[in-house]
Amino acid sequence: MEEQTKQILLVEDDRFLRKAAEATLCRHGFTVCTAADGEEALQRLQAETPDFVLLNLMMPKMQGFEVLRRMKQNPATKQIPVVVLSNLGQESDVQQSLQGGAIAYLIQANLSLQDLVTHVQKFIAGGIPT
Repeated sequence: MEEQTKQILLVEDDRFLRKAAEATLCRHGFTVCTAADGEEALQRLQAETPDFVLLNLMMPKMQGFEVLRRMKQNPATKQIPVVVLSNLGQESDVQQSLQGGAIAYLIQANLSLQDLVTHVQKFIAGGIPT
């Protein structure tokens, strides 16, 4: 009685991290498409409609803040929940992300892959973290 598989767009420029997170999320039943930079993320969003986006901020070609801004301005993508996944821990970065429309901000360095899966499961189930 499992619901339809949720599709996640994972936007991460670090190849090792991207592959590890993708493999872990897939093992837990998610469909994962990936993007290595901001421009690729926007192309993926046009080609596919993920249920959820995990977005890094510091990336080549286009920063995550700009991807988030463009997503939230686009009627086709503005409803897709975005969780920022970054090593930028400054309060200003957190605030800018949340004010820009992200539902949560997770510090990568403090997160195991299993923690990531747990957070994603909660977010997809509709639980917005506090």
